Amino acid sequence: MFTGCGTSYHAALGCGSAAQALELVLGTAPPADVLVAISHEGETPLTREAVERFDGETWLITGAPDGPIGRVVDRVLVVTPEVEESYCHTVSYMCAVAAGRALRGEDVSGLAASVELELDAVPLGASGHDRFVVAGAGRDVATVLEAVLKLREGAHVAAEAHHTEQLLHGHLAAIDDTVRCFVLEGEGRAAERAANAMRALGELGCDATLVPTSHPVVDIARFQRLTCDLAEARGVDPDLIRWDEEPWDRARKAQDLSAGL
Repeated sequence: MFTGCGTSYHAALGCGSAAQALELVLGTAPPADVLVAISHEGETPLTREAVERFDGETWLITGAPDGPIGRVVDRVLVVTPEVEESYCHTVSYMCAVAAGRALRGEDVSGLAASVELELDAVPLGASGHDRFVVAGAGRDVATVLEAVLKLREGAHVAAEAHHTEQLLHGHLAAIDDTVRCFVLEGEGRAAERAANAMRALGELGCDATLVPTSHPVVDIARFQRLTCDLAEARGVDPDLIRWDEEPWDRARKAQDLSAGL
């Protein structure tokens, strides 16, 4: 089982079976023999608490092996050459997912080339919308959650994450033609329901884009680019996630676990 908080939890979901660190601490996570924690800076307090309470072998995927979590796990995997400067943690997210997939036996050797192709593709493009929706299912759930987090952190826009099926069961009532929507296509039955969602959003007059998907490491790149494009268009620094502004800095300091968020 994989675990983490924030971006690291989304990375955990992208790796496979996952539980939020708080659920492990609460004792509500499914049982597992090995726990793989993800923490780029290696110091997320709640993730360390989850590791310390876990009865079994523990691993850490990180960029900082000498941090508090690295000192209490059985094995450490350093997957980035240095700690990322941006608080949005984009490169480290990709590296963590790739590492977790490799632990499960996946050949990840082609991911770097695929990401390069994605970075060269036509961007989703900035727009003046005040509200965004990202929906998906199956293998795309981690990308949905991480895409919305990047839009909120980096561009400070109102963004919502929806499971495709849940979007079609009531949530459309709160969506109108002022919302920009992205539906991750997926495959098989998920792709069929994504097409249904696109038709429904079209009836509402939404600016909706069906986004083909292939792998969590690759698919998140387009939303990282969108975040940067929106931030640039709006004069926002996408790296500091408002920790340099009030009252957001006070809100961060008011949290007992601020180092892990």
